[in-house]
Amino acid sequence: MSKTIRISSCTCGRVQFEAIDAPILSAVCYCDDCQAGGKMIEDSPAASRVLDDDGGASYLTYRDGRFRCISGEALVKGFKLKDQSPTQRYVATCCNSGMYLKYKRGHWVSAYRRRFSEVDLPPVEMRTNTRFRQADTQIKQDAPSYRRFPLRLFTKLIVARLNMALGR
Repeated sequence: MSKTIRISSCTCGRVQFEAIDAPILSAVCYCDDCQAGGKMIEDSPAASRVLDDDGGASYLTYRDGRFRCISGEALVKGFKLKDQSPTQRYVATCCNSGMYLKYKRGHWVSAYRRRFSEVDLPPVEMRTNTRFRQADTQIKQDAPSYRRFPLRLFTKLIVARLNMALGR
């Protein structure tokens, strides 16, 4: 069985990550943390966008072992919004491209969807934390929307963890 491999690349191409097989989830998050982190990245000199037009942070979420740097690792730098934050965002310092975020206690990486080629990306499965959404436009109807993190999201993360434990 062949594996699906997607390449996530910074704007200038010096930093690349490889994502293997299907993501755990393809989602857009509107939580205040994701919006603030995305805005901080976008406000950096010459940075490319990471947030969608309506302020959401669109991610492909992969298991830790299925997302790895294949070039430019020394150019990747992490930052937190607050010292005590469990979430760290990673940026390619060569061109200030937001690449991914890592939740400290999690077994997953959420890579910014905008860093992947638009070819063959899975559709958005859900929009989460819409209660924090700041856009005045109507929310897209391409996937279910949830005011908070839905049980469905946690179920997908738990199933991924079980598959890891079972060596799948």
